[in-house]
This record gives sequence, structure tokens and C-alpha cells, in this order.
Amino acid sequence: MLVKLKLNAWIVALGLSAAACLPALGADASTADGLVKELSQETIEAVKADKAIQAGDMGRIQALVETKVMPHVNFKRLTASSVGRYWRQATPEQQDKLQKEFRTLLIRTYAGALSQVKDHQLAFKPLKAAPEETEVVVKTQVRGKGDPIQLEYRLEKGDKGWMIYDMNVLGIWLGDQYRSSFAQEISAKGIDGLIQSLVERNTKAAAKSGA
Repeated sequence: MLVKLKLNAWIVALGLSAAACLPALGADASTADGLVKELSQETIEAVKADKAIQAGDMGRIQALVETKVMPHVNFKRLTASSVGRYWRQATPEQQDKLQKEFRTLLIRTYAGALSQVKDHQLAFKPLKAAPEETEVVVKTQVRGKGDPIQLEYRLEKGDKGWMIYDMNVLGIWLGDQYRSSFAQEISAKGIDGLIQSLVERNTKAAAKSGA
């Protein structure tokens, strides 16, 4: 439950945009904070323009997430971080399967949270990084009912530009949060056991949503 709550907060951050981030319309996606702003703006505009998404069509929501957000996430690095020391023990085939199932899990969770998005605002804190830095942390804050949610994104700059590879919600990094539960699964059932567990979770989620 804790993992889901933390992940949902991250999802809200990427999927939302409001008055606080209207400057994203002219955001420079070549910068780390500009990329996050642009993703936020494009995602919320797509939601506003698609009545099927507003009605909760999970297929359309997942397609939006897949095309708008996921291309900017380094899933290999995020999966390796989440699996921890066991990643190096996995065969290339197992690594591919872990990455595929973990990606599906995050997309479905992201889509589920995005379907419940209401009125929130996303505020950005000034990026403190030198121009030559290739790894930075972008700090944001989701504001709605209740206390603001503090969020941070780790991004790396590579051949394809800036990519997100981890998220921090209220002091807990996504990779660290999953590493504990994944380690328990692997200790009990091995790497193939974790893969099978992810497959089963994704299959059940697909059947429940009908997507």
C-alpha cells in the first residue's frame, strides 16, 4: 500500500499542470526542469482535449502515458535501481523481462492515478545546477487539498537528452521503495519468481480494467 501511495504522488506530479506552471507553454525541453514542465503541460492539455480520457477510458489513458511520458523515463536504470544488487545476477533475458513487466506496472498505476486527477497545481523550485552537470535533481511541489506534496526528480543527460530515472516523494526515492519489496520476492522465489509475480499483478490489473 505504501508503494502505491508514493507512486501515485509521483504520477500526479508528472500528469498535472495548472496556474503555477503555465510558463511551461514556452518551456525549453533541452533543460532538465524544462522537460518536466513540458511533460506536465502536454499531458494535461491532452487530458483536457480527450473526452474519453476524462470519462476514465483506461485504454486511452494508458496510450497517453505511453506516448507522452514514458519515452522520457530511463526504465533500464530505474529497474536496475529497484532490483538492486540482484540486477547483476540476472541474465540479459531476465533483465529484459523485469524491465518489461516493471514498465507495464508503472504505466498501469500511472494511468489509474491520472484518471482521478482533479484540481491541483504544480509549482517548480529554482533548479540549482551548473550548465555542465549531466545529473541533476528537479524539485517540485503538488498543491491541492491538504498539505502540499514535495516531489523531486533525478534526471540524467545522455545522447537522447534529459531522461528521468528516479523520483522522490516525501523523502523516499522510488527505486529505494521498490528495492525492499523486490528483494523479499527474490529471496523467497528467485529472480524468475519476481518476474512471475509482476506478470500476475499486471494480468490481474488488465483483467480488472478491461484494458
